[in-house]
Amino acid sequence: MDFLSMLPRVAARAALLLALSFGALASHALTPEQARGLAAGENDERIAALAKSLERGDEGLATFVQAMLDDTVKVAGDKVFVMKGEQATDAATGSPVPLPDGAEDVINSNQMRRELDGALAALKLFSKDVAERRAAARSLKEEADDSRLPLIEKALATETDEELKAQLNQIRAAVMVSSPDVARRLDAAKTLATSLTPATKTLIADRLKPAAEGGEDDVAVRSQLEIALKAIDSRLAWGERLGVMFTGVSLGSILLLVALGLAITYGLMGVINMAHGELMMIGAYATYLVQNLFRAYLPGLFDAYVLVAIPVSFLAAAGVGAVLERSVIRWLYGRPLETLLATWGISLVLMQGVRSLFGAQNVSVENPAWLSGGVQVLSNLTLPYNRIAIVIFAGIVLAGVSLLIARTRLGLFVRGVTQNRKMASCVGVNTARIDTYAFALGSGIAGLAGCALSQVGNVGPDLGQGYIVDSFMVVVLGGVGQLAGTVYAAMGLGVLNKLLEGWQGAVLAKIMVLVFIVIFIQKRPQGIFAMKGRSAEA
Repeated sequence: MDFLSMLPRVAARAALLLALSFGALASHALTPEQARGLAAGENDERIAALAKSLERGDEGLATFVQAMLDDTVKVAGDKVFVMKGEQATDAATGSPVPLPDGAEDVINSNQMRRELDGALAALKLFSKDVAERRAAARSLKEEADDSRLPLIEKALATETDEELKAQLNQIRAAVMVSSPDVARRLDAAKTLATSLTPATKTLIADRLKPAAEGGEDDVAVRSQLEIALKAIDSRLAWGERLGVMFTGVSLGSILLLVALGLAITYGLMGVINMAHGELMMIGAYATYLVQNLFRAYLPGLFDAYVLVAIPVSFLAAAGVGAVLERSVIRWLYGRPLETLLATWGISLVLMQGVRSLFGAQNVSVENPAWLSGGVQVLSNLTLPYNRIAIVIFAGIVLAGVSLLIARTRLGLFVRGVTQNRKMASCVGVNTARIDTYAFALGSGIAGLAGCALSQVGNVGPDLGQGYIVDSFMVVVLGGVGQLAGTVYAAMGLGVLNKLLEGWQGAVLAKIMVLVFIVIFIQKRPQGIFAMKGRSAEA
């Protein structure tokens, strides 16, 4: 046989040997001995076996680790079995085998489970799905150690996503900062300076402990770690500042929603309505009832219940407000003290009525899926979707009220009646009806505030009590009857309150805000925006 005729056979054999060689380099099959090392013995021995298996990249390791986490692994003598229902399979080959008598369950301690979870996360770094790889990197970030380093470096070598590559570099640096090699520790310290996570700050602070307590003993590395810590502190400080500002804007939006109704009932109509908080509570309970109806009768559309609850909460509170105005308040116009006492009594009646219907305990209103979670802006700043929605909702309600008061026939009549009731009556305006409409509108806006508040906390009979004083402060500070002043006052008080809370705590912050308002009103009794025109002269 000549050489040319043998060439195809030689080439085929060479290709086969090459493929086998690369296969051996890429992964090693999990042997029965290795499976038993992972499943049986003391914790330390099993953890060491797991680390070696991860380093080798044993084929089938991920499946076996998942089976151990699912408590479906049994041991009998030298054999390890994975249960799939009633059928036993060999842990190494995956072939179905009969389960021997006396096979025992593998028991995993909490420590072992943590190691298995970390190993599974590390193995998912090689998934084809980039979202799964990112989730694995996030999970690995808190538990990375020297045993994970070979796997992290392999993942870095094959990773194509730049953002994920940067995360893996940070994890690698966090592991290397404890390396016995000074050069590797110095390189790791430089890499850590680009991190923005609080976990990295904690890691560096731990390494900066005195050398006698296990901290860094090399001067150059220690100096670089201090530089890295200052850089991270500077970046994290921005996240904290932005977080305080957003929290302040969120609180301001809630105060704005609550105060908008008062800007009409008190600012335009002059009614000191101490039951305003309870009208807000009615809106919150209306949202709770709509949620329960959707859960019982339309579970497939549950995520849309908020869209129905918004008009329902408005109509429920507006209806109660209209009844109150027609039955009690219309007899008390121009008598502020009697109005205050009467509405305070109404607030007590409404609270007791709710306690009788729903109980004294708070009820829970669940966020729909699209209002759950948040958007991560920085490593230490996550903006919750429900808070973002409240800010947007407050803006929409403000725009609607402004257009209603300034551009509609009802708004014209309300402004006319509040500025000169007798003249409005002389030109044919039904002032009693306009009073009812205006009070119902203010009450309905309070109901919208209750609907929004139900998405950020529990709903209870005392819900309105926590906001009534703040809402009156917003209206008075902004200028009675001035919607623009209400906006400025609500946002200003919200941000100021959160800034002071971070400095002096919640109680002192409230006191300081109250002192500020008292001093401001002493100097400028008309508020931020003074009322202009004939109404100011009345």
